[in-house]
Amino acid sequence: MSHSNQTNSNYRYMKTIARALVVLSITGSLYIMLSGMLQKEEPNLEKEFNRYIKNDAFGFGEHLDYRVGYKFITAGTASFDVASEPVTRNGRQSYDIRFDVKSLESLEWLYRVRDRYRTVMDVSGIFPWEFEQTLREGNYKRDFKASFDQARHVAKTTEGDFTTSPYVHDIVSAFYYVRTQNLRGYSNNSVIPLKNFFDKQTHELGVKILGKQTVEVEAGKFKCIVIEPLIKEGGLFKSDGRILIWLSDDDRKIPVKVSSKIPIGSIDAELTGYRGLRGPLTSKVE
Repeated sequence: MSHSNQTNSNYRYMKTIARALVVLSITGSLYIMLSGMLQKEEPNLEKEFNRYIKNDAFGFGEHLDYRVGYKFITAGTASFDVASEPVTRNGRQSYDIRFDVKSLESLEWLYRVRDRYRTVMDVSGIFPWEFEQTLREGNYKRDFKASFDQARHVAKTTEGDFTTSPYVHDIVSAFYYVRTQNLRGYSNNSVIPLKNFFDKQTHELGVKILGKQTVEVEAGKFKCIVIEPLIKEGGLFKSDGRILIWLSDDDRKIPVKVSSKIPIGSIDAELTGYRGLRGPLTSKVE
């Protein structure tokens, strides 16, 4: 291969990697919302929000770091962060959670990514009160906010008001809700039906339990439960490839690895570090 062709090939691969950051920046959208009938009577907050979800998976101060790249090429970084102190919404303690994705400065001449997702999520019920999305991807910009009236089942957004279902999730709170669930209770190849609100409507998704596998990343070697989000037409993802997620096979259920399949291989986000966990990672082998 000539030097010119090799350069062009490398450029295409690097651009593909940088663009894949956009796909990986919305992995939090893989999961769940509880469905139900709308209630027409005036809401009673004390009665309405008596749901309690046991949570041994995460807590205040949890921070997870990731390397995003293709094979041995690092394209960017990502992080999940739960604020160390609670915030109050509607008189209730809530988590303030951020998910950030950014490309490396050395690659920004190809494609610059600076994305942030934020959710304010009820501590007891594990459902969101607020959601914010700030996207900076190349020349593309998007700023979106939603305030969830969980009593009246309405999402009040920068693009209008939309009907939702009880305890509706955004694309980040849904991810954290799933971490509280007993994934070991599902058999291989079973599919969990899921929904979440995004971009003016509720999207149907599903999560398929593929089984267990041990993977090694920079942060260590972990026993994991492997899941695959099933993307339906018209949903948040429109991808020809598969997305696989390795969650630590313990009470924390942290994402150890995310792999997005593309024609030339896969774009991977791998755990590089963590702190402030709610408890030990018993799945860690080394």
